[in-house]
Amino acid sequence: MGSGTSKVRNGAFIGTGALLEVRQCDFRPTAVQIINEDGLCQGWWTNTMADGDVIKQITDGTISKVTTNGITPLSNGFSLGADADLNVASEKVHWIAYE
Repeated sequence: MGSGTSKVRNGAFIGTGALLEVRQCDFRPTAVQIINEDGLCQGWWTNTMADGDVIKQITDGTISKVTTNGITPLSNGFSLGADADLNVASEKVHWIAYE
């Protein structure tokens, strides 16, 4: 029987503009939030969404559902596709993963 508690992990990375794996969790996330500090963009994924999807909000406030190059959970973290707003080369991105 589980403890009734859930885990949260967070960190940051520098975007690559290409598929990037973040393997700094000791669990498969049920939700992930990412915040591009330099590009002022954020995205959310939850396990009720398809792998690779992300709900994205860009600087002007526009919110959209992206169905490619989004977030996919991994056994010990997640991957982020080459989204042109969220995963930009040399831009700092913060992340929060929830169990």
